[in-house]
Amino acid sequence: MAATALELSTLGHRIRHQRVSSGFTLDELGERVGVAGSQLSLIENGKREPKLSLLQAIAAATGTDVTDLLSTEPPNRRAALEIELERAQSSSVFRRLGVPPVKVTKGMSDETLESLLGLHRELQRREREAIATPEEARRANTELRLKMRAIDNHLPDIERLAERQLKAAGHTGGALTHRTVSIMAQQLGFELIYVNDLPHSARSVTDLEHGRIYLPPASIPGGHGLRSMALQAMAHRLLGHERPTDYADFLQQRLEINYYAACCLMPETAAVAFLQQAKKDRNLAVEDFRDAFGVTHEAAGMRLTNLSTVHLGIPLHFLRVDGSGAITRVYENDGLPLPMDVTGAIDGQIACRRFAAREAFSQQNRTTEHYQYTDTPGGTFWCSTQTGTTDDGEFSITVGVPFDDAKWFRGRETGKRAVSTCPDESCCRRPAADVAERWAGKAWPSARVHMQMFSPLPRGAFPGVDDNEVYAFLDRHA
Repeated sequence: MAATALELSTLGHRIRHQRVSSGFTLDELGERVGVAGSQLSLIENGKREPKLSLLQAIAAATGTDVTDLLSTEPPNRRAALEIELERAQSSSVFRRLGVPPVKVTKGMSDETLESLLGLHRELQRREREAIATPEEARRANTELRLKMRAIDNHLPDIERLAERQLKAAGHTGGALTHRTVSIMAQQLGFELIYVNDLPHSARSVTDLEHGRIYLPPASIPGGHGLRSMALQAMAHRLLGHERPTDYADFLQQRLEINYYAACCLMPETAAVAFLQQAKKDRNLAVEDFRDAFGVTHEAAGMRLTNLSTVHLGIPLHFLRVDGSGAITRVYENDGLPLPMDVTGAIDGQIACRRFAAREAFSQQNRTTEHYQYTDTPGGTFWCSTQTGTTDDGEFSITVGVPFDDAKWFRGRETGKRAVSTCPDESCCRRPAADVAERWAGKAWPSARVHMQMFSPLPRGAFPGVDDNEVYAFLDRHA
Protein backbone atom coordinates (compact mmCIF):
# COMPACT_ATOMS: atom_id res chain seq x y z
CA MET A 1 0.00 0.00 0.00
CA ALA A 2 1.40 3.41 -0.95
CA ALA A 3 2.40 5.68 1.90
CA THR A 4 0.31 8.80 2.56
CA ALA A 5 1.74 12.28 2.10
CA LEU A 6 1.85 12.69 5.89
CA GLU A 7 3.75 9.40 6.31
CA LEU A 8 6.27 10.36 3.60
CA SER A 9 6.74 13.78 5.19
CA THR A 10 7.42 12.24 8.60
CA LEU A 11 9.81 9.68 7.09
CA GLY A 12 11.67 12.43 5.25
CA HIS A 13 12.08 14.45 8.43
CA ARG A 14 13.41 11.42 10.30
CA ILE A 15 15.96 10.67 7.53
CA ARG A 16 17.09 14.32 7.52
CA HIS A 17 17.38 14.29 11.31
CA GLN A 18 19.62 11.18 11.24
CA ARG A 19 21.72 12.58 8.36
CA VAL A 20 22.35 15.91 10.08
CA SER A 21 23.01 14.21 13.43
CA SER A 22 25.64 12.06 11.68
CA GLY A 23 27.27 15.12 10.10
CA PHE A 24 26.60 14.23 6.45
CA THR A 25 25.64 16.53 3.61
CA LEU A 26 23.09 15.30 1.07
CA ASP A 27 25.83 14.46 -1.42
CA GLU A 28 27.95 12.70 1.19
CA LEU A 29 25.14 10.46 2.39
CA GLY A 30 24.01 9.91 -1.20
CA GLU A 31 27.48 8.69 -2.14
CA ARG A 32 27.47 6.22 0.75
CA VAL A 33 24.06 4.75 -0.12
CA GLY A 34 24.44 4.87 -3.89
CA VAL A 35 22.00 7.61 -4.93
CA ALA A 36 22.40 11.21 -6.06
CA GLY A 37 22.07 13.94 -3.44
CA SER A 38 19.18 15.42 -5.43
CA GLN A 39 17.27 12.12 -5.16
CA LEU A 40 17.89 12.03 -1.43
CA SER A 41 16.57 15.61 -1.17
CA LEU A 42 13.27 14.57 -2.78
CA ILE A 43 12.94 11.78 -0.22
CA GLU A 44 13.69 14.10 2.72
CA ASN A 45 11.06 16.57 1.45
CA GLY A 46 8.42 13.84 1.28
CA LYS A 47 8.21 13.99 -2.53
CA ARG A 48 9.36 10.46 -3.22
CA GLU A 49 8.92 7.12 -1.46
CA PRO A 50 12.24 5.22 -0.97
CA LYS A 51 12.63 1.49 -1.51
CA LEU A 52 13.22 -0.72 1.52
CA SER A 53 16.78 -1.50 0.33
CA LEU A 54 17.59 2.23 0.29
CA LEU A 55 16.13 2.67 3.78
CA GLN A 56 18.31 -0.17 5.02
CA ALA A 57 21.38 1.49 3.47
CA ILE A 58 20.52 4.88 5.04
CA ALA A 59 19.97 3.25 8.44
CA ALA A 60 23.34 1.47 8.22
CA ALA A 61 25.17 4.65 7.14
CA THR A 62 23.68 6.76 9.95
CA GLY A 63 23.98 4.10 12.66
CA THR A 64 20.24 3.67 13.30
CA ASP A 65 17.54 1.06 12.68
CA VAL A 66 15.01 0.94 9.84
CA THR A 67 12.20 0.71 12.42
CA ASP A 68 13.38 4.02 13.88
CA LEU A 69 13.26 5.67 10.46
CA LEU A 70 9.73 4.31 9.89
CA SER A 71 8.39 5.62 13.20
CA THR A 72 5.29 7.81 12.81
CA GLU A 73 6.55 10.26 15.45
CA PRO A 74 8.34 13.43 14.23
CA PRO A 75 12.00 13.28 15.30
CA ASN A 76 11.96 16.67 17.07
CA ARG A 77 9.83 19.74 17.79
CA ARG A 78 10.94 21.55 14.64
CA ALA A 79 9.93 18.62 12.47
CA ALA A 80 6.58 18.38 14.26
CA LEU A 81 5.90 22.07 13.52
CA GLU A 82 6.81 21.70 9.85
CA ILE A 83 4.65 18.60 9.44
CA GLU A 84 1.64 20.21 11.13
CA LEU A 85 2.00 23.34 8.95
CA GLU A 86 2.23 21.21 5.83
CA ARG A 87 -0.93 19.38 6.83
CA ALA A 88 -2.75 22.65 7.63
CA GLN A 89 -1.78 24.22 4.31
CA SER A 90 -3.08 21.21 2.40
CA SER A 91 -6.51 21.35 4.06
CA SER A 92 -9.60 22.29 2.04
CA VAL A 93 -10.34 25.12 4.48
CA PHE A 94 -7.02 26.81 3.66
CA ARG A 95 -7.11 26.05 -0.06
CA ARG A 96 -10.51 27.74 -0.39
CA LEU A 97 -8.88 31.03 0.63
CA GLY A 98 -6.84 31.09 -2.58
CA VAL A 99 -3.73 32.13 -0.59
CA PRO A 100 -0.40 30.55 -1.65
CA PRO A 101 1.14 28.29 1.02
CA VAL A 102 4.20 29.46 2.93
CA LYS A 103 7.41 27.65 1.97
CA VAL A 104 9.35 26.61 5.06
CA THR A 105 13.08 27.43 4.93
CA LYS A 106 15.97 26.63 7.25
CA GLY A 107 16.18 30.25 8.27
CA MET A 108 12.54 30.39 9.39
CA SER A 109 12.37 30.45 13.18
CA ASP A 110 10.28 28.10 15.31
CA GLU A 111 8.41 31.15 16.61
CA THR A 112 7.35 32.05 13.06
CA LEU A 113 6.07 28.52 12.50
CA GLU A 114 4.17 28.65 15.80
CA SER A 115 2.56 31.93 14.75
CA LEU A 116 1.50 30.54 11.38
CA LEU A 117 0.08 27.44 13.03
CA GLY A 118 -1.84 29.61 15.49
CA LEU A 119 -3.55 31.33 12.55
CA HIS A 120 -4.39 27.98 10.95
CA ARG A 121 -5.84 26.63 14.22
CA GLU A 122 -8.02 29.70 14.58
CA LEU A 123 -9.14 29.32 10.95
CA GLN A 124 -10.13 25.72 11.64
CA ARG A 125 -11.94 26.70 14.85
CA ARG A 126 -13.95 29.38 13.09
CA GLU A 127 -14.78 26.97 10.29
CA ARG A 128 -16.18 24.50 12.84
CA GLU A 129 -18.22 27.20 14.60
CA ALA A 130 -19.59 29.09 11.61
CA ILE A 131 -22.16 26.40 10.92
CA ALA A 132 -24.20 28.32 8.38
CA THR A 133 -25.02 31.70 6.92
CA PRO A 134 -28.61 32.89 7.50
CA GLU A 135 -29.53 31.86 3.95
CA GLU A 136 -27.97 28.40 4.40
CA ALA A 137 -29.84 28.00 7.69
CA ARG A 138 -33.14 28.91 6.05
CA ARG A 139 -32.51 26.49 3.21
CA ALA A 140 -31.61 23.73 5.66
CA ASN A 141 -34.80 24.40 7.64
CA THR A 142 -36.88 24.34 4.45
CA GLU A 143 -35.31 21.07 3.28
CA LEU A 144 -36.08 19.47 6.64
CA ARG A 145 -39.69 20.71 6.55
CA LEU A 146 -40.19 19.27 3.05
CA LYS A 147 -38.57 15.99 4.07
CA MET A 148 -40.94 15.65 7.04
CA ARG A 149 -43.97 16.58 4.93
CA ALA A 150 -43.06 13.78 2.51
CA ILE A 151 -43.35 11.24 5.35
CA ASP A 152 -46.42 12.87 6.93
CA ASN A 153 -44.31 14.12 9.86
CA HIS A 154 -44.15 10.59 11.26
CA LEU A 155 -40.99 8.83 12.54
CA PRO A 156 -41.97 5.24 13.44
CA ASP A 157 -38.54 4.24 14.79
CA ILE A 158 -38.64 7.00 17.40
CA GLU A 159 -42.29 6.15 18.19
CA ARG A 160 -41.27 2.56 19.00
CA LEU A 161 -38.21 3.64 20.98
CA ALA A 162 -40.32 5.90 23.18
CA GLU A 163 -42.89 3.17 23.84
CA ARG A 164 -40.10 0.76 24.91
CA GLN A 165 -38.56 3.31 27.28
CA LEU A 166 -41.94 4.10 28.83
CA LYS A 167 -42.73 0.43 29.34
CA ALA A 168 -39.34 -0.18 30.97
CA ALA A 169 -40.04 2.69 33.38
CA GLY A 170 -43.43 1.24 34.33
CA HIS A 171 -45.63 3.85 32.64
CA THR A 172 -49.02 2.33 31.81
CA GLY A 173 -51.21 5.32 30.94
CA GLY A 174 -52.35 8.81 31.77
CA ALA A 175 -50.20 11.92 31.96
CA LEU A 176 -46.47 11.21 32.24
CA THR A 177 -45.29 12.15 35.72
CA HIS A 178 -42.03 13.83 36.72
CA ARG A 179 -41.25 10.74 38.80
CA THR A 180 -41.50 8.47 35.78
CA VAL A 181 -39.26 10.82 33.81
CA SER A 182 -36.71 10.58 36.64
CA ILE A 183 -36.88 6.77 36.48
CA MET A 184 -36.30 6.89 32.72
CA ALA A 185 -33.23 9.04 33.33
CA GLN A 186 -31.90 6.66 36.01
CA GLN A 187 -32.25 3.71 33.64
CA LEU A 188 -29.91 5.57 31.27
CA GLY A 189 -27.45 6.29 34.08
CA PHE A 190 -28.46 9.93 34.62
CA GLU A 191 -29.67 11.91 37.62
CA LEU A 192 -31.96 14.91 37.09
CA ILE A 193 -30.73 17.96 39.03
CA TYR A 194 -32.67 21.24 39.20
CA VAL A 195 -30.50 24.33 39.59
CA ASN A 196 -30.97 28.09 39.78
CA ASP A 197 -27.78 29.03 37.91
CA LEU A 198 -28.27 27.24 34.59
CA PRO A 199 -26.40 29.07 31.78
CA HIS A 200 -28.77 31.54 30.16
CA SER A 201 -27.87 30.26 26.68
CA ALA A 202 -28.82 26.62 27.43
CA ARG A 203 -32.20 25.02 28.19
CA SER A 204 -30.43 22.12 29.91
CA VAL A 205 -26.87 20.87 30.35
CA THR A 206 -25.85 17.19 30.39
CA ASP A 207 -22.70 16.23 32.29
CA LEU A 208 -21.72 12.99 30.55
CA GLU A 209 -18.77 12.34 32.85
CA HIS A 210 -20.78 12.39 36.08
CA GLY A 211 -24.16 11.26 34.68
CA ARG A 212 -26.14 14.39 35.47
CA ILE A 213 -28.79 16.34 33.57
CA TYR A 214 -29.13 19.90 34.87
CA LEU A 215 -32.51 21.59 34.47
CA PRO A 216 -34.13 24.87 35.59
CA PRO A 217 -35.84 24.96 39.02
CA ALA A 218 -38.71 22.51 39.36
CA SER A 219 -40.91 25.24 40.84
CA ILE A 220 -40.98 27.48 37.77
CA PRO A 221 -44.45 28.16 36.31
CA GLY A 222 -45.51 25.71 33.63
CA GLY A 223 -43.29 23.00 35.05
CA HIS A 224 -44.66 20.53 32.49
CA GLY A 225 -41.94 21.91 30.21
CA LEU A 226 -39.30 20.36 32.47
CA ARG A 227 -40.46 16.87 31.52
CA SER A 228 -39.94 17.69 27.87
CA MET A 229 -36.50 19.24 28.49
CA ALA A 230 -35.34 16.19 30.43
CA LEU A 231 -36.66 13.82 27.75
CA GLN A 232 -34.93 15.83 25.03
CA ALA A 233 -31.61 15.63 26.88
CA MET A 234 -32.02 11.84 27.23
CA ALA A 235 -32.94 11.53 23.55
CA HIS A 236 -29.48 12.72 22.47
CA ARG A 237 -28.02 9.65 24.21
CA LEU A 238 -30.71 7.21 23.09
CA LEU A 239 -30.46 8.31 19.46
CA GLY A 240 -26.65 8.19 19.44
CA HIS A 241 -26.19 11.83 18.47
CA GLU A 242 -22.66 13.17 17.96
CA ARG A 243 -21.63 16.84 17.84
CA PRO A 244 -23.49 18.43 14.88
CA THR A 245 -21.37 18.58 11.73
CA ASP A 246 -23.36 21.42 10.14
CA TYR A 247 -26.54 23.42 10.62
CA ALA A 248 -28.68 20.85 8.83
CA ASP A 249 -27.39 18.18 11.23
CA PHE A 250 -28.16 20.46 14.19
CA LEU A 251 -31.73 20.99 12.97
CA GLN A 252 -32.22 17.26 12.36
CA GLN A 253 -31.05 16.45 15.88
CA ARG A 254 -33.30 19.10 17.39
CA LEU A 255 -36.29 17.73 15.48
CA GLU A 256 -35.55 14.18 16.63
CA ILE A 257 -35.21 15.05 20.33
CA ASN A 258 -38.40 17.12 20.22
CA TYR A 259 -40.15 14.22 18.50
CA TYR A 260 -38.95 11.74 21.12
CA ALA A 261 -40.16 13.96 23.96
CA ALA A 262 -43.57 14.30 22.29
CA CYS A 263 -43.78 10.51 21.87
CA CYS A 264 -43.13 10.02 25.58
CA LEU A 265 -45.60 12.68 26.72
CA MET A 266 -48.28 11.46 24.29
CA PRO A 267 -47.46 7.80 23.48
CA GLU A 268 -48.57 6.66 20.05
CA THR A 269 -50.69 3.68 21.17
CA ALA A 270 -52.73 5.64 23.73
CA ALA A 271 -52.86 8.83 21.64
CA VAL A 272 -54.11 7.06 18.51
CA ALA A 273 -56.77 5.20 20.50
CA PHE A 274 -57.97 8.52 21.93
CA LEU A 275 -58.03 10.21 18.52
CA GLN A 276 -59.75 7.30 16.76
CA GLN A 277 -62.55 7.32 19.32
CA ALA A 278 -62.91 11.10 19.00
CA LYS A 279 -63.07 10.78 15.22
CA LYS A 280 -65.70 8.05 15.53
CA ASP A 281 -67.70 10.44 17.73
CA ARG A 282 -67.06 13.28 15.24
CA ASN A 283 -65.66 15.23 18.18
CA LEU A 284 -61.96 15.73 17.47
CA ALA A 285 -60.60 18.73 19.38
CA VAL A 286 -57.07 19.87 20.15
CA GLU A 287 -58.12 21.06 23.60
CA ASP A 288 -59.43 17.59 24.56
CA PHE A 289 -56.26 15.95 23.24
CA ARG A 290 -54.24 18.46 25.26
CA ASP A 291 -56.12 17.87 28.50
CA ALA A 292 -56.08 14.06 28.19
CA PHE A 293 -52.27 13.97 28.32
CA GLY A 294 -51.49 17.05 30.39
CA VAL A 295 -49.48 18.97 27.80
CA THR A 296 -49.63 22.43 26.25
CA HIS A 297 -52.02 23.36 23.46
CA GLU A 298 -49.06 23.78 21.12
CA ALA A 299 -47.64 20.36 22.00
CA ALA A 300 -51.02 18.72 21.38
CA GLY A 301 -51.40 20.49 18.05
CA MET A 302 -47.93 19.45 16.89
CA ARG A 303 -48.47 15.87 18.06
CA LEU A 304 -51.62 15.77 15.97
CA THR A 305 -49.45 16.42 12.89
CA ASN A 306 -47.45 13.25 13.69
CA LEU A 307 -50.50 11.02 13.94
CA SER A 308 -53.44 12.48 12.04
CA THR A 309 -52.46 11.60 8.47
CA VAL A 310 -50.82 8.23 9.18
CA HIS A 311 -53.49 6.88 11.54
CA LEU A 312 -56.66 8.88 10.79
CA GLY A 313 -56.17 9.59 7.08
CA ILE A 314 -56.57 13.33 7.65
CA PRO A 315 -54.11 15.82 6.09
CA LEU A 316 -53.76 19.04 8.08
CA HIS A 317 -51.78 22.17 8.82
CA PHE A 318 -50.31 23.65 12.00
CA LEU A 319 -49.31 27.28 12.51
CA ARG A 320 -47.83 29.22 15.39
CA VAL A 321 -48.11 32.94 14.62
CA ASP A 322 -46.89 35.83 16.76
CA GLY A 323 -48.74 39.08 17.44
CA SER A 324 -47.15 40.78 14.43
CA GLY A 325 -48.46 38.06 12.13
CA ALA A 326 -45.11 36.33 11.56
CA ILE A 327 -45.20 32.54 11.23
CA THR A 328 -42.80 31.11 13.82
CA ARG A 329 -43.60 27.42 13.46
CA VAL A 330 -45.31 25.60 10.61
CA TYR A 331 -46.32 22.24 9.19
CA GLU A 332 -48.72 21.48 6.35
CA ASN A 333 -49.52 18.59 4.06
CA ASP A 334 -53.05 19.66 3.11
CA GLY A 335 -52.26 22.25 0.42
CA LEU A 336 -52.94 25.40 2.46
CA PRO A 337 -51.42 28.32 0.47
CA LEU A 338 -48.70 29.79 2.69
CA PRO A 339 -46.30 32.69 2.05
CA MET A 340 -42.67 31.78 1.36
CA ASP A 341 -39.45 33.51 0.34
CA VAL A 342 -37.24 32.71 -2.64
CA THR A 343 -35.59 29.85 -0.74
CA GLY A 344 -38.97 28.23 -0.05
CA ALA A 345 -38.83 29.17 3.64
CA ILE A 346 -42.14 29.86 5.39
CA ASP A 347 -40.84 30.60 8.90
CA GLY A 348 -40.72 34.35 9.46
CA GLN A 349 -43.20 35.13 6.66
CA ILE A 350 -46.35 37.12 7.44
CA ALA A 351 -49.58 35.11 7.48
CA CYS A 352 -52.63 36.42 5.70
CA ARG A 353 -54.73 38.79 7.84
CA ARG A 354 -57.84 36.80 6.89
CA PHE A 355 -56.52 33.55 8.36
CA ALA A 356 -57.97 32.40 11.67
CA ALA A 357 -54.41 32.46 13.04
CA ARG A 358 -54.61 36.28 12.95
CA GLU A 359 -58.34 36.88 13.16
CA ALA A 360 -58.34 35.21 16.58
CA PHE A 361 -56.31 38.05 18.10
CA SER A 362 -59.35 40.32 17.73
CA GLN A 363 -61.65 37.99 19.69
CA GLN A 364 -62.81 39.13 23.12
CA ASN A 365 -62.95 35.65 24.65
CA ARG A 366 -59.52 34.04 24.30
CA THR A 367 -60.01 31.20 26.76
CA THR A 368 -61.73 28.98 24.18
CA GLU A 369 -60.88 27.87 20.67
CA HIS A 370 -61.86 30.10 17.77
CA TYR A 371 -63.29 28.34 14.69
CA GLN A 372 -63.36 29.59 11.11
CA TYR A 373 -63.74 28.48 7.49
CA THR A 374 -61.43 30.23 5.04
CA ASP A 375 -61.80 30.21 1.25
CA THR A 376 -58.36 30.32 -0.39
CA PRO A 377 -56.90 29.80 -3.89
CA GLY A 378 -56.03 26.27 -2.69
CA GLY A 379 -59.57 25.45 -1.54
CA THR A 380 -61.62 25.92 1.60
CA PHE A 381 -60.12 25.08 4.99
CA TRP A 382 -61.58 24.78 8.47
CA CYS A 383 -59.39 25.96 11.35
CA SER A 384 -59.35 25.89 15.13
CA THR A 385 -57.24 28.59 16.81
CA GLN A 386 -56.25 29.22 20.43
CA THR A 387 -54.40 32.37 21.50
CA GLY A 388 -51.97 32.90 24.36
CA THR A 389 -49.42 35.31 25.78
CA THR A 390 -45.77 34.96 26.82
CA ASP A 391 -43.11 37.46 27.92
CA ASP A 392 -42.36 37.92 24.22
CA GLY A 393 -45.95 38.89 23.42
CA GLU A 394 -49.06 37.35 21.91
CA PHE A 395 -49.18 34.18 19.86
CA SER A 396 -51.78 31.90 18.31
CA ILE A 397 -51.83 28.15 17.72
CA THR A 398 -53.86 26.94 14.73
CA VAL A 399 -54.71 23.45 13.54
CA GLY A 400 -56.72 23.21 10.35
CA VAL A 401 -57.94 20.71 7.74
CA PRO A 402 -59.49 20.76 4.26
CA PHE A 403 -63.25 21.42 4.15
CA ASP A 404 -64.20 17.76 3.64
CA ASP A 405 -62.41 16.70 6.83
CA ALA A 406 -64.02 19.35 9.04
CA LYS A 407 -66.88 16.87 9.65
CA TRP A 408 -64.69 15.00 12.18
CA PHE A 409 -64.01 18.06 14.36
CA ARG A 410 -65.84 19.93 17.06
CA GLY A 411 -66.59 23.46 15.93
CA ARG A 412 -67.46 22.50 12.36
CA GLU A 413 -70.86 24.22 12.78
CA THR A 414 -69.28 27.68 12.99
CA GLY A 415 -70.77 30.34 10.75
CA LYS A 416 -67.54 32.33 10.73
CA ARG A 417 -66.16 32.49 7.19
CA ALA A 418 -63.42 34.53 5.53
CA VAL A 419 -61.93 34.85 2.07
CA SER A 420 -58.18 34.99 1.46
CA THR A 421 -56.66 35.58 -1.97
CA CYS A 422 -53.05 35.70 -0.71
CA PRO A 423 -50.40 35.68 -2.08
CA ASP A 424 -52.20 38.31 -4.16
CA GLU A 425 -51.05 41.48 -2.39
CA SER A 426 -54.43 43.14 -2.90
CA CYS A 427 -55.82 40.65 -0.37
CA CYS A 428 -54.41 42.18 2.79
CA ARG A 429 -51.02 43.77 2.10
CA ARG A 430 -51.73 46.53 -0.39
CA PRO A 431 -54.11 49.27 0.82
CA ALA A 432 -57.24 50.03 -1.19
CA ALA A 433 -56.62 52.48 -4.01
CA ASP A 434 -58.91 55.19 -2.58
CA VAL A 435 -57.31 54.95 0.86
CA ALA A 436 -53.79 55.05 -0.59
CA GLU A 437 -54.71 58.11 -2.68
CA ARG A 438 -56.31 59.90 0.26
CA TRP A 439 -53.20 59.56 2.43
CA ALA A 440 -50.47 59.78 -0.22
CA GLY A 441 -47.78 62.19 0.99
CA LYS A 442 -49.69 62.99 4.19
CA ALA A 443 -48.33 60.35 6.56
CA TRP A 444 -44.85 59.62 7.92
CA PRO A 445 -44.77 56.65 10.29
CA SER A 446 -41.71 56.07 12.47
CA ALA A 447 -40.65 52.49 11.80
CA ARG A 448 -39.96 50.10 14.64
CA VAL A 449 -36.55 48.52 14.04
CA HIS A 450 -36.47 44.79 14.76
CA MET A 451 -33.14 44.15 16.45
CA GLN A 452 -33.02 40.59 15.10
CA MET A 453 -32.18 42.20 11.75
CA PHE A 454 -28.75 42.98 13.17
CA SER A 455 -28.24 39.77 15.11
CA PRO A 456 -25.71 37.35 13.62
CA LEU A 457 -26.64 33.72 13.21
CA PRO A 458 -25.60 31.89 16.40
CA ARG A 459 -22.20 30.23 16.09
CA GLY A 460 -20.76 27.11 17.66
CA ALA A 461 -21.25 23.36 17.39
CA PHE A 462 -24.43 23.97 19.40
CA PRO A 463 -25.59 27.29 17.88
CA GLY A 464 -26.17 30.06 20.38
CA VAL A 465 -24.66 28.22 23.36
CA ASP A 466 -21.91 30.08 25.25
CA ASP A 467 -19.21 27.43 25.85
CA ASN A 468 -17.41 29.54 28.47
CA GLU A 469 -20.62 29.88 30.47
CA VAL A 470 -21.44 26.17 30.19
CA TYR A 471 -17.95 25.00 31.22
CA ALA A 472 -17.86 27.43 34.15
CA PHE A 473 -21.24 26.06 35.24
CA LEU A 474 -20.00 22.46 35.04
CA ASP A 475 -16.87 23.35 37.04
CA ARG A 476 -19.05 24.84 39.77
CA HIS A 477 -21.19 21.72 40.03
CA ALA A 478 -18.58 19.01 39.38
